Amino acid sequence: MPPVEEAWTVEAEAAGERLDRHVAARLDVPRNQVQGWIRDGHVLHNGYGAKPSAALAAGDRIECRPPAPREDRVSPEPGDLRVLHEDADVVVLDKPAGLTVHPGAGRATGTLAHHLLDRYPEMAGVGGPGRPGIVHRLDQGTSGVMVVARSATAYTRLSRAFAAREVGKSYLAIAYGALSPADGLIDAPIGRHAERRTEMTVRRDGRTARTAYRTLAAASGLSLVELDLLTGRTHQIRVHLKHAGHPLVGDPAYGEARWKALPRPLHAVLRDFPRPALHAWRLRFAHPADGRPLAFEAPVPEDFRELWESVAGGRLPLPSTGQ
Repeated sequence: MPPVEEAWTVEAEAAGERLDRHVAARLDVPRNQVQGWIRDGHVLHNGYGAKPSAALAAGDRIECRPPAPREDRVSPEPGDLRVLHEDADVVVLDKPAGLTVHPGAGRATGTLAHHLLDRYPEMAGVGGPGRPGIVHRLDQGTSGVMVVARSATAYTRLSRAFAAREVGKSYLAIAYGALSPADGLIDAPIGRHAERRTEMTVRRDGRTARTAYRTLAAASGLSLVELDLLTGRTHQIRVHLKHAGHPLVGDPAYGEARWKALPRPLHAVLRDFPRPALHAWRLRFAHPADGRPLAFEAPVPEDFRELWESVAGGRLPLPSTGQ
């Protein structure tokens, strides 16, 4: 964690920098965390509050009084963790579908964050309040591989890597229909839905969002698709596939009852699949301590595999790891 209080004078080479970027680099903490400090009055620019985007000039005085860590929002709770890798800096996990990553609206206990603190108490205070070690997240219904940080330094470096799009993220999905072309790129900006505020949608004024995809197999009105996230927007794959006309099987927010148009013997298994058919399959990143490249793969969960095999009538076809 940064010192309780820091004060310094901006040097000439930093003139023109944004306040939030400058403080984040100086204290080696994530910029979004610094933005919160600025909004809450914990950072002063020449003795006054300022906007995160404020431009600095040589000789400006910066005072930073970071708030005390709020570690009391999440208490350790025992729970199963599927650990793929752990070392002094990071833990790589296989998150099961149905597990919420951190506390939020409607979920105060029983999250991955609670279980992490039970096994790795040193994560308390790493990252934002209520999100110990969490540098990225998966939706509750999405299964698959995640990395979390065990130290403040690892948290900062991983957060920057995700923000800079230096982390490779590959997913598997089962969607309705056959994508055309079979391999391609969905490049469509995503923003908040104007009426359904918990949902996202493709909109002109949204943030840049790009998803590369490759069809692995198509059968019985469904496609097994591998997708690479080139950006990291909320619900990106789910929104992009719906926009392309091929919503995910089981998606309660962006899905459609396409099963009604398929042969009757398939109706029940497609209608009753209880979650979006989406699995975070592979994750590639540089180790935050020494920079060595790491790659991990989360086994395809049984419900996903059974869904494909029961509908397509054959084994789930997956390419080699390529690692």
